[in-house]
Amino acid sequence: MAGVAAGLMVAPALMRLLSGLLFGVKPNDPLTFGIVALVLAGIALLAAYIPARMAMKIDPMQALRYE
Repeated sequence: MAGVAAGLMVAPALMRLLSGLLFGVKPNDPLTFGIVALVLAGIALLAAYIPARMAMKIDPMQALRYE
């Protein structure tokens, strides 16, 4: 979430540079910023959830013995 917050603070400063690459979207469209922030946060949560779920299936004693 800290990365999303930092990105939302830096994005307005970079709007001028990226405005030439945006077609059909205004550079300061709050809906686009919100959707992109939610998508990236969802991907980050999913990327953390999958390994955590796999780690929960391992017996803690077996994991400690392996180390």
